Amino acid sequence: MIQSDNPQFPVRVLMLFTILNRGGAETMVMNYYRNIDREKVQFDFAVHRQERGAYEDEIESLGGRIYRFMPLNPLTFRQYERQISKFFDEHPEYRIIHGQCSESGYFFYKEASKRGIPVIIAHAHSSHVPFDLKLIMRTYFKHRMRPYLTHGFSCGREAAVWLFGKKMGAQAILLNNAIDTRRYVFSEEKRMAIRQQIGLPDTKLAVLHVGSFVMPKNHKFIVDVFHEIHKRRPDTVLLLTGAGPMRQSIEEKVARLGLTDCVRFLGSRDDIPDVMMASDVYLFPSIFEGLPVTLIEAQATGLNCLISDRIPNEVVVTDKVSIMSLDQSAESWAEKALELATNKGNRDSSVKNIVDAGYDVRKNAQWLQDFYVKQIVSQHF
Repeated sequence: MIQSDNPQFPVRVLMLFTILNRGGAETMVMNYYRNIDREKVQFDFAVHRQERGAYEDEIESLGGRIYRFMPLNPLTFRQYERQISKFFDEHPEYRIIHGQCSESGYFFYKEASKRGIPVIIAHAHSSHVPFDLKLIMRTYFKHRMRPYLTHGFSCGREAAVWLFGKKMGAQAILLNNAIDTRRYVFSEEKRMAIRQQIGLPDTKLAVLHVGSFVMPKNHKFIVDVFHEIHKRRPDTVLLLTGAGPMRQSIEEKVARLGLTDCVRFLGSRDDIPDVMMASDVYLFPSIFEGLPVTLIEAQATGLNCLISDRIPNEVVVTDKVSIMSLDQSAESWAEKALELATNKGNRDSSVKNIVDAGYDVRKNAQWLQDFYVKQIVSQHF
């Protein structure tokens, strides 16, 4: 039996991130972090931005440490490598590295392997990347990192193959983007409370999207679809939660289309389950994804979801999901979204499906905790 006062516990796992805002990978890790036994396993975080992220206060309250590194830049790779080397000189306690930034963790993986750190994990969160100049660098590093890894983790099989290749991808450990299902049981009281908070009468139909304002989320198309929805039903409102570099351009597009009064930019929030309960349809036309946790969340609240055909089918775990091609027009998407918004069905029956599909975080967190502990204990026998 493991004793929490054993000097090798808690096992401190170093998580690699860019910034700790409310993105999909960050939210997934926080769901696990809240549900592990932190006397046995503790998460610390290496980030690559100087500004504080949305989750940092909570991380510190849970006992996590946060270390800041310079952003990745080809002009400063050598300096970055020296920074990592110095970090490991000062922190020999880390025996598990878990990279949540895919191939961007290459320099950490390489240095960790050189120092004999026994557990080096890269975690795949995305199944596709569009062609641009960054893709050349990403492809180079994803191939170079593989020999340094001891394990590959992934949210889904497509993401695993993209990051690790067919052979290693087939062996990757699938870790569900699990949620605390207790927070997602539909409540009419919560629905009305959030609607009152954001000034949304119950007579209005609410179209929701949750996601960072970045290219893969396809916000321009979301606005185009909502424009068509609003032509057909003027009593509709678009709710956009999240932050990101494209927010200003989307706000400008909304203004050009004369939709400012019926589009709400809700920012980064910690009450997403309640916002989902307040909504009538979830619009998610991503250009590419791994396995988005927000779609599991939306299904858990019983919210009808209209998603693109670019999203892995693994995400469909209830009858609340409809799929459309991005080749179809904004008008077609609008008609389908309205159909789903006005035919809500029973919103109370979805959480059990999520649990049965393996997406409840408590069971998954126990597995992950046991995995980390087993890796450390096995080194001492």
